[in-house]
Amino acid sequence: MDSIVEVLNASFMGKPAWLWLSFLTVVVTLLALDLGVLHRKERAIGVRESLMLSAGYIGIATLFGAWVWWYLGAQSGTEYFTGFLIEKSLSMDNVFVIALIFSFFAIPPAYQHRVLFWGILGVIVLRAVMIALGSALISQFSGVLYVFGAFLVFTGIQMWRMAEHTPDIAHNPLLLFLRRHLRVTQDLPGNRFFVLRPDPATGQPVRWVTPLFLALCMVEFIDLVFAVDSVPAIFAITSDPFIVYTSNIFAILGLRALYFALAAMIHRFAYLKYALALVLVFIGSKIFLVGLVGKFPAALSLGVTIALIAGGVAVSLWKTRAGSAVAKAV
Repeated sequence: MDSIVEVLNASFMGKPAWLWLSFLTVVVTLLALDLGVLHRKERAIGVRESLMLSAGYIGIATLFGAWVWWYLGAQSGTEYFTGFLIEKSLSMDNVFVIALIFSFFAIPPAYQHRVLFWGILGVIVLRAVMIALGSALISQFSGVLYVFGAFLVFTGIQMWRMAEHTPDIAHNPLLLFLRRHLRVTQDLPGNRFFVLRPDPATGQPVRWVTPLFLALCMVEFIDLVFAVDSVPAIFAITSDPFIVYTSNIFAILGLRALYFALAAMIHRFAYLKYALALVLVFIGSKIFLVGLVGKFPAALSLGVTIALIAGGVAVSLWKTRAGSAVAKAV
């Protein structure tokens, strides 16, 4: 019994192991509930159900943040909510690209949840690896934070410049590579990622991948691209791996549930990219300003982030309202 207690209290990346296990238990429970109870049968998810699921995920994430605030202190709690808000907001841009991917491969709504569910499992592992590497770099080389800061400022400027750009899915390097090296079916045989079909040359049954599998690969690839922005952004807020990882995963879990509602009204957030660009520039600049004005209070970072994102949402909703010039142009 004592040995179990020692293992649970052993430090892992700066926090007791039982903290990490508790968090992972919550995540596994949510995923099991999602797949085993709420979505046992594949079907299209409506906007109302999407909003209700998202509200549930946000509620759980908020309760977890409140517990972090109570157990680890106000500083950690504020950093958690700041990280959660940044990841949630940056991931909304991800929704737009995922919608383009599903449209490109003509994935029916009934099968989209399957891709998103398996995609989130990849995200959980991928983010863990990236955050562990980032934490190790920061602990060994403090100057890495300045590299992160410069990268965030550069990314923010690029995001502002490319706000009107639409990704070219057809010429994506990963998709071109997969199509060159894998047998891909022309049709979509139900909800399967792989099927056995005759080889055109030999007539022997061989494994083919389906467009659903290509869509999954693209979703994972897009998340990797977006993680290159979001992970350094949260490390610029806090270097605590526990806060970085938990805020990341809770934001992504909730966004996956919100996808079906956001995809239906993504055009209403046309100006949010500009606000996100300003958030990245602010967070990146903050690292360099520490030497001049001292450490930014976590509450101030949270307040500025909320103000910028709320402004972007407000401008988007105003500009795309029914009857506006922008809405008519669209």
